[in-house]
Amino acid sequence: MTQKINFVNKEGLTLAGRIELPVDQHPHNFAIFAHCFTCTKNLSAVRSISRALTNSGFGVLRFDFTGLGESEGDFSESNFSMNIDDLISASEYLKEFYKEPALLIGHSLGGAAVIYASKKLPNIQAIATIGAPSTPDHVQHIFKSSLDEIETTGNARVNIGGRDFVITKQFINDLQGQAESQISSDLEKALLVLHSPQDRIVGIKNAEAIYKSARHPKSFISLDGADHLLSNKKDAIYAGHVIAEWAMRYIEIPNTDDLKSNDQVVASLETVDGFTTQMKVGNHSMTADEPTSYGGNDFGPSPYELVSAGLAACTAMTIRMYVKHKGWDLQNVEVHISHSKTHMEDCVDCDNKNARIDTFERSIKLTGQLNDDQKKRILKIANKCPVHKTLHSEVQVITNLLV
Repeated sequence: MTQKINFVNKEGLTLAGRIELPVDQHPHNFAIFAHCFTCTKNLSAVRSISRALTNSGFGVLRFDFTGLGESEGDFSESNFSMNIDDLISASEYLKEFYKEPALLIGHSLGGAAVIYASKKLPNIQAIATIGAPSTPDHVQHIFKSSLDEIETTGNARVNIGGRDFVITKQFINDLQGQAESQISSDLEKALLVLHSPQDRIVGIKNAEAIYKSARHPKSFISLDGADHLLSNKKDAIYAGHVIAEWAMRYIEIPNTDDLKSNDQVVASLETVDGFTTQMKVGNHSMTADEPTSYGGNDFGPSPYELVSAGLAACTAMTIRMYVKHKGWDLQNVEVHISHSKTHMEDCVDCDNKNARIDTFERSIKLTGQLNDDQKKRILKIANKCPVHKTLHSEVQVITNLLV
């Protein structure tokens, strides 16, 4: 689930971003993604890594640095120091509207930026770099042929990745001024360095330098076979999953699996959660909710959807057991259930809402070598599933108050 956002940086410029959120829960933590030099928040690798993180429960803010993408400002007037300030502004935005970020992720020059920014963000607990240079001024090799012109005239138009950018002398000076401030041994954050041995833009020696200069806890993952931009989607998704799993060792994850009961099912609902209900179902944890149209977050199935799911699963299992006993060729059984409130067929007072009854409409698809008689028999067996019988039986619910 993606939301467009905007926030203002230190210079008063509006930066454009996207908040990636999990589809089935509130984020347990937030991360900020810093894109590569002259890239944008919409780079394929950035999106893929962000979505891999949301699948693990993280919320991710990805945004365009000053003068890039949809953000305001002139790239020629920006520099590496402004990138660091933009990251701090992004953190302040999350703190105000969501939750302070605990994880920083940086790609290429963005990797160097998150390391420097983390020193000014005490809430950051973990940092991951992808194809990052060991010193910011490493990016000068991209426009090496224009350095003399930049020194002489103060700026030069260079083509990077098929796009023209104006590089100024103050940009070069800022990079060189940062070069002496290499990753210091007092970086008290967990660090993960991801780098491809085949990276032709930022050589693997940079990863070695970053790793050696950092103190523990630190880890290195080789993105073997990947290019600098992780243009192969599989490489980006892999990187995202690795970062998510690694970060959970160093970031506090709220425990939502603490429901204990001797009963088959237990549901727990906090006041602040609206209708989002944490459940323990046998040995399994799950979430129930209501649709957004009913005021819920739609993080899980509704109560009636859970009842329908029980009927569908029980029907499929009952049919499978019967067919297996008969030795018939049923390759797949698919059960579709819909629930509604409808009038009884013999309704005599149809204007009365109480005349409506719960109706579960069940459709069954059978795949296999079955004749008509076998199919008819299977449909009769479907009505014998235990949940079906329970729904047709008189039931009682005994309620007790626990103290």
